[in-house]
Amino acid sequence: MGGSIECLIQGLPAGVGAPFFDSCESCLAHALFAVPAVKGLEFGAGFGFCRLHGSEANDAMHYEQGQVRTLTNHNGGLTGGLTNGMPIVFRVGIKPTPSISKPQQTVDILAKTDTTLSVPGRHDPCIVQRAVPVIEGVAAWVALDLLLANT
Repeated sequence: MGGSIECLIQGLPAGVGAPFFDSCESCLAHALFAVPAVKGLEFGAGFGFCRLHGSEANDAMHYEQGQVRTLTNHNGGLTGGLTNGMPIVFRVGIKPTPSISKPQQTVDILAKTDTTLSVPGRHDPCIVQRAVPVIEGVAAWVALDLLLANT
């Protein structure tokens, strides 16, 4: 079985990232999609934005203890490719492991014929829990890289 992992990055100041190619979202996406089994990524409300109007999706800003903050965090701490001082919130979708003992249809490329494949041995039915520290590590690495690029 597959699943999803939600991750938060806290403590990044506002203004980290860039409006285009080195946006915080694109840097995270590049690294997260390099993790085997990651098949989806959404920030903040993600695909939930498809059901909202602009007035519902915006994160209104206000001052809180002398700092600019947002009243909501629909955009997951990111505005226009830059951090906005709120926690960055994202979710990755993890596909089910394909190495299972159940026979599956495949091909034999040497014989150029259809065949079946069954992987013997013990296998985890779900790899999501094993991917959590990997996703956290990738998020920390990208956050540090972005911070160093902005100094």
